[in-house]
Amino acid sequence: MSMTDPMADLLTRIRNAGMAGHAKLDIPSSNLKVAVTDVLKELGYIKNYKVIADSKQGILRIHLKYDENQEPVIHEIQRISTPGRRVYVRKGEVPTVKNGHGCCILSTSKGVLDDVAARQAQVGGEVICTVW
Repeated sequence: MSMTDPMADLLTRIRNAGMAGHAKLDIPSSNLKVAVTDVLKELGYIKNYKVIADSKQGILRIHLKYDENQEPVIHEIQRISTPGRRVYVRKGEVPTVKNGHGCCILSTSKGVLDDVAARQAQVGGEVICTVW
């Protein structure tokens, strides 16, 4: 299996681990994955994460979060921009997800931000994914 889209791989692993009820998942680390994971943590979609050093690129360990019914907090996580089809938005076009109940994560000139932070910073960027 070739890893042409590591970000899609990260999102799929989070989705699958949540559906399987796993407490945590390990995935090869990258700066972008860590930045996206940090936004997920800030927004309360995951419990925590840490980067474990190894001889290669490092391992990103993500601790998933469940509600009182043991349902995953992340109901849906979708890749928007792909290597084959990049999706960019201007600062006035940052989308809202599920009427503000979800969020979209963007890669901007000011770093990886959620839609609310991007609007506050008045920046657009590449829409990495949506979460709710």
